[in-house]
Formats: sequence, structure tokens, C-alpha cells
Amino acid sequence: MTYTAAAVLGVIVTAALDRWVFRVRLLSRAAFWATYPLIVFFQLLSNGILTGRNIVMYDPGAILGLRIAYAPVEDLLFGFAMVLLTLDLWVWWGRRGVQRTPSAGEGSKLLRRYAAWRHRPGP
Repeated sequence: MTYTAAAVLGVIVTAALDRWVFRVRLLSRAAFWATYPLIVFFQLLSNGILTGRNIVMYDPGAILGLRIAYAPVEDLLFGFAMVLLTLDLWVWWGRRGVQRTPSAGEGSKLLRRYAAWRHRPGP
């Protein structure tokens, strides 16, 4: 499988997860598309540094050859899939109560139990 095929497949699978599995539907939200250019900017910056200095190199036979800021265009597809999946999971888990309690600053249940244990009255 080429890097191009893997990147396209990653976008398709992640878009399907967004729409039908997690049902978050970030791709239909204006807020997602309004903030995504910021992510692309920093992705191009980091990819440009890594590929422009030959820290990361690609087999020319595995990519399309189109590059943006030294990085293959496929990197934008992979980055898109990774960001979308991360945000989908964040929202999906949030809807199921993960990290809903404790609220920010209260600490985890384990830490609260430890604090209560440390401050219990002695014999």
C-alpha cells in the first residue's frame, strides 16, 4: 500500500467514524472548519522543517510528488485524519461522562481518596 493510499484511506475511515460510529459530526460544524486552518499552519511549519532538512524522507514511488512547504500533500491528509479522530474521541468520551466529574481543579477520585486517607484521624 502506498503512502497516498494509506492517507486517503485514513481520511475516509475517520470521516465514516465521525459520521456513523461516534456520531459527533465534527465535519458538519463551522467551528471545526474555522479553526482547522490554524492546525494546518503549524502542521506545514513542522512538516516543512522535518522534510526540508531531510530529517524525514519519502520514497518518491510511494507518494504523488506534490509537495507543500517541502512536505508531501499526503501528510496533510494524515494530519487531518489524526486531528479529526482525536477530536471525535474527545467529544465522544465527554458525552459519556469521562472527565465530567471531577471538575477541573478537583483532582481525580484516586487522589481524593489518597488525600482523605492521609488526613484521617490517627489511633
